[in-house]
Amino acid sequence: MQKNIISTNKAPEAIGTYSQAVAVTGGITVYLSGQIPLVPETMEIVGDGINEQIHQVFKNLSAVCEAAGGDLNNIVKLNIFLTDLSHFPTVNEIMAQYFSQPYPARAALGIKELPRGAQVEMDGVLVKEADPE
Repeated sequence: MQKNIISTNKAPEAIGTYSQAVAVTGGITVYLSGQIPLVPETMEIVGDGINEQIHQVFKNLSAVCEAAGGDLNNIVKLNIFLTDLSHFPTVNEIMAQYFSQPYPARAALGIKELPRGAQVEMDGVLVKEADPE
């Protein structure tokens, strides 16, 4: 198996021992690392509001998808981690602004805390078309 590391400065740099994304199987399947609502230029959490944070996470995921040669609609599995599950309806509302049907398979989990005090984190699996040879 060959791993191709995906990296972009349009999303926050890794703050630990991980890559923004890793492509395998000839670059067709891409595993997206979790994104929290960090602003790439400042590496600070965007605002205090959950709406701002959800939008920033989708922007960060979008940037990594683009660096991998795809977009959000290529995500086939999305995992959402929330420190307060009462924000789940807000996630649904905002997610509809970034994705079109058919939507990816998805899981949403309530957890105690996230890095840097974030209220939301998302990761996923992207599948894109094979590059023409």
